[in-house]
Amino acid sequence: MRYRRMAGIGLAAIAALSTLALPGSPVAAAPAASRHASPVCATPAAGYAACFAEVLTEVAPSGTARMAAAAPTGYGPADLRGAYHLTTSGSATQTIAIVDAQDDPTAEADLNAYRGYYGLPACTSASGCFRKVNQTGGTSYPAVDASWALEISLDIEMASAICPGCHILLVEATSASLTNLATAVDEAAALGAKTISNSYGGSELLSWLFGVSSHYSHPGVAITASTGDNGYGVSFPASAPAVTAVGGTTLNWNGTTRTETAWNGAGSGCSSFFAQPSGQAGAGTGCSRHAVGDVSAVADPATGVAVYDTTAYNGQSGWFRVGGTSVSSPIIASVIALAGNAASYTNSYPYSHTGSLNDVTTGSNGTCSTSQWCNARAGWDGPTGLGTPNGTGAF
Repeated sequence: MRYRRMAGIGLAAIAALSTLALPGSPVAAAPAASRHASPVCATPAAGYAACFAEVLTEVAPSGTARMAAAAPTGYGPADLRGAYHLTTSGSATQTIAIVDAQDDPTAEADLNAYRGYYGLPACTSASGCFRKVNQTGGTSYPAVDASWALEISLDIEMASAICPGCHILLVEATSASLTNLATAVDEAAALGAKTISNSYGGSELLSWLFGVSSHYSHPGVAITASTGDNGYGVSFPASAPAVTAVGGTTLNWNGTTRTETAWNGAGSGCSSFFAQPSGQAGAGTGCSRHAVGDVSAVADPATGVAVYDTTAYNGQSGWFRVGGTSVSSPIIASVIALAGNAASYTNSYPYSHTGSLNDVTTGSNGTCSTSQWCNARAGWDGPTGLGTPNGTGAF
């Protein structure tokens, strides 16, 4: 069951919700504590995007709400790499770019606290492994925003989890406007990123009217985007013609056995404006334009990932359990980097390599006129696309 932020809900009502069984380390809590997930970013204004991270909150019977903990409780790097059969560590010749809005002043420190905790090598600006710039490549950073800072920590830490040997480039847009984010994507490509992850989304209609889809097409650069956290429905840039749209799953992994179902929050559907990738032509999408999504990875906050962030979010800092398709986009961008195939990769590539994907065949994210747009099935479906990584062969 998935709990979303609802207007007017009180702590007493939240406390009455049933306790979720979660993976990873046990959470120290009162026996009757309950858990729910809330969007990290607010609903965006027209012409802007929201990040697609969701944070899990534990609420004790006393009404005390706790998001952060002293130790991680979600999936860590070994869990994610094991679940998706990722056996290589990547190369410094591959740079994963993370495009987000606003500034995270503790990004580098938090990244290395995360890596250090899990025994990964340091990735610092001094060594050249980590670099942070603004949307034009400079070092005059935007205003700090705690919500986007948590999103940034999530994104750069997922890149570390999946491809610990890769370099990381963080490009911070001045704001979350569709035009500023598009400028940041161009800068990431200009600075030599091999893959670019975008864990945010906004209006398809406005992106079409603003003409920003061309900024999400750079030959020789693989670009991924989250499909959204609001269930059936299409957002941009996931629907852009050249983008790999990344949906979400509920992942259960015990170190040996992996099971996945479609996460009911993952976005999906048929683009109203943007062209169909060539690989989708025979995939049975039921859509003559870009059908969202293409592939997927873990996104359900109830089976979410551990994130370390010290730019206090809602007054709390430390280890958070985070979900949303903001998790799945940097995972897939990093798998592409692991594959070392970005120079020739397009979003049609997975459609000819389905044998290297885990087909997710159960679950739904809503009600739709064309069944496969919102219901998981064998083969392509909207919430999970062609499935989740089974090694790097599909990328």
